[in-house]
Amino acid sequence: MRPRFDARPVLATAFAGAVAIGLVKDLLRTETAGVDFHTYLAAAIVGLHDGWANIYDQALVAAAQRALDAHQWAQPFLSTPPVAVLVAPLAAIRYPDAYLVWAALTMAAFAAALAWSSPYRGPARWLAAGAALVPWWVVHAVHVGQVAPLIAASVVVAWRLLRDERDIAAGAVLGVVLLKPNTAFLVPVALLFIARWRALAAWLAVAAVVAIASFALIGPGGAAAYVQQVTHVPADVLRGAVLLTIAGAFPMSPFLALVLRVAIVAVAAAAMYRYRREPGMAIAVAGIASLLTATYLHGSDLCMFTAVGWIAWHERAEPAWRALIAGIWVLSTPFLDGSALAPALNRWVVCELVVFIAFALDALVRPAFSRRRQALTGWAASGSRAPA
Repeated sequence: MRPRFDARPVLATAFAGAVAIGLVKDLLRTETAGVDFHTYLAAAIVGLHDGWANIYDQALVAAAQRALDAHQWAQPFLSTPPVAVLVAPLAAIRYPDAYLVWAALTMAAFAAALAWSSPYRGPARWLAAGAALVPWWVVHAVHVGQVAPLIAASVVVAWRLLRDERDIAAGAVLGVVLLKPNTAFLVPVALLFIARWRALAAWLAVAAVVAIASFALIGPGGAAAYVQQVTHVPADVLRGAVLLTIAGAFPMSPFLALVLRVAIVAVAAAAMYRYRREPGMAIAVAGIASLLTATYLHGSDLCMFTAVGWIAWHERAEPAWRALIAGIWVLSTPFLDGSALAPALNRWVVCELVVFIAFALDALVRPAFSRRRQALTGWAASGSRAPA
């Protein structure tokens, strides 16, 4: 008998080639490099030279940005103080070199987090991690020098640690979310709903230390400047940061947007509670709900979408889940760039809503349906005669 042909190695090789080509196409994308890192480093330089209480003095930050690279546009520094502290060591080297070091570190951190958190072994682990890096927003985040890949990395590492019952380490790792809270602000809340008390206590301890250290660093004046500027962001800055929000994707009044956000948080809370024995799914639904309810986001923040898909892919092996995640992955690849199939920036909210609805159905509807089916099966079985 002729041996059956095994197509799996051929398919794996073809997929690996597609992933490699996708990453190269992403890396060769022409866009302004380092614009966000440029702002982070400028704030760090202000802190080092003029005092950390002045990192929200936007005139000083703008002057530092022009001194670093006059070809980059100046934008306000509105990140939390730990972001400036994190990049401060890079102020000692030339700006182009500092940017390359930062870009390499953030990309490597996210790749390593994905590979380490996966139960896959051998080449499959790195192939899967490479595929997760293909969506355009990951390399975009690296191009602009965002902290978003670090936020996403912390979420997938925390998921793996929770799965391994290393709760204190998981809570501590989620402290990275404090670099940019709006991207994943509901993820630490998930620890409450799944009753992982040690993880929650660890996160609260880290958050308290970061808050106290930040206040001590920038002082009351710096803290007041930060609050005032975050709550009064200029309209021209917000204009490009609302397309990925509910209000930016769908025309609606501010009141209706608020109602919808509250409804999403309520559904997410119920789903997280139902997932209390599945911490990975609870974290994933918290991540997608964070994206849907944030009031401002950039394309780089969709790195959290990758983290959500990564967790769901590993937690749910059903064909329907795999097809949903794979379909969104295909839409996000650079192969569709410029085609009619590529979603516009504000259409990614629709994809997020589809995934969120899938989580809600899985957490809130499927268990009740399963119980009803079991009850009907049991009732039918009770009417049959037992075997002799």
